[in-house]
Amino acid sequence: MHIVHIASELAPIAKVGGLADVLLGLNRELSLKKHDVDIVIPKYDCMDSSDVRDLQIYQKEILSYYDSEWHKNTIWIGWVENLKVYFIEPHHPRHFFERGCYYGCEDDIERYLYFARAAIDFLVQTHVHPQIIHLHDWQTAIIPLLYKNLVKDIDSHPISRTVFTIHNLEYQGKCAPKDLDRIGLDGKSYLAPEKLQDPYQPDIINLLKGGIVYSDYVTTVSKNYAWEIQTPEGGRGLDPILKKYHNKFSGILNGIDYGYWNPETDRYLPTHFSPRETPADKNDRDTIDKKAFIKKILRERLMLAETHRPIVGCITRLVPQKGIDMIKHTLLHIVEKGGQFILLGSSPIPSISHEFHQLKHQFADHPHIHIILHHQEELAHMIYAGSDMFIVPSLFEPCGLTQLIAMKYGTIPIVRKTGGLADTVFDVDYSDKPFEKTNGFTFDYPDARGVDSALDRAIHYWYENPEKWRKLMLNCMNYDFSWNKSADLYLDIYKKVIEQ
Repeated sequence: MHIVHIASELAPIAKVGGLADVLLGLNRELSLKKHDVDIVIPKYDCMDSSDVRDLQIYQKEILSYYDSEWHKNTIWIGWVENLKVYFIEPHHPRHFFERGCYYGCEDDIERYLYFARAAIDFLVQTHVHPQIIHLHDWQTAIIPLLYKNLVKDIDSHPISRTVFTIHNLEYQGKCAPKDLDRIGLDGKSYLAPEKLQDPYQPDIINLLKGGIVYSDYVTTVSKNYAWEIQTPEGGRGLDPILKKYHNKFSGILNGIDYGYWNPETDRYLPTHFSPRETPADKNDRDTIDKKAFIKKILRERLMLAETHRPIVGCITRLVPQKGIDMIKHTLLHIVEKGGQFILLGSSPIPSISHEFHQLKHQFADHPHIHIILHHQEELAHMIYAGSDMFIVPSLFEPCGLTQLIAMKYGTIPIVRKTGGLADTVFDVDYSDKPFEKTNGFTFDYPDARGVDSALDRAIHYWYENPEKWRKLMLNCMNYDFSWNKSADLYLDIYKKVIEQ
């Protein structure tokens, strides 16, 4: 199949969150399965072009419609991890993607509506006819509707099927009808409950809702999250429309890319390790014992005390969804219980950023706490590999990738039982699985008492039952959360919609 993904992020060159990792991992797997995959993203001025091979101009001038005018765009082409990527560079006086950031501008709606229109104009004008156009989140949610409107009068244009993936229902892309007018649609005509009308604000367009209504198929990133967002508690107003289209909606668990996240080959680690307890080469103990060496290096780097204590790691965006209060509570509670805590994260919200900078200053010389408030890729790999436990106390979590990565590195996850976390972490004490299939500790209630219930049990296991802890580490490392199975499920959906 020929599959085109259109999105706002792609790891490692333009990454804000898990969406970027999904685009890379899923497309690498589809490519390995011999499918023809293209990716279309904006050409951000702040993207890391050092990871783009053979970046060059593909089309010097593609026209796209915006604000009653046709604007020029340059299309670039390059290779990212052996995937073909097209970059759209607008020549618009507002410099939509020359802002030194990916999101957070007051005109984000306009920026990504422009990109959506330009992406479709690019496909139409260059006669690219994929069987599947796969869209992601609100930034590209208008494309199924826009595409059908633009190609309906082109007799020679083979119709592509559209698949839309919701990575996080919280971000819906709400705008005025006139914003749709700018890309050549009649905005007011879509202010209807069965179309794009927002369920809470009847004069507002909801772009994410449009992706659900007009796509040929809709997915989200875990089975449990698919169930949660069809309830009034989790649906954020869109549960009725998801229920209405349940026949074309399902949850497919995200995978992780073991070509990048793998303690046996990780380029950022000072040594490598695996779950194999019987090494083939007796001179090289290639086992999880080497994890202790990485833990020692991590402590030296962050100036933590060298002592018999477990390290609890946390790598996250510091936003309310991620359980900010529980992270702050854990920071102190883990030390009281005889552990150490490492936080790597940053926040786009000024008040939260200020709060954590104050905490960083408060614990600047603490022997058991270290806080880093800007992303460092090498350090992230070291934290995954050198920590004993990894905490994810999210209020909600569509899938979650950090717990999957931590498990691959033998780091035991402690998570709130929600969304994809509930689909991937099975409590050693309370799940209905045999011990050999358990892989962590979970809690139900998003408060200090809840997180303590799981954290205290984990610390008790670490101190009092080291042999069982070691077996739990092996359980984690032997789970397969690669993209192989999930990519096959996406391929089944692609085939299904093509045959409709």
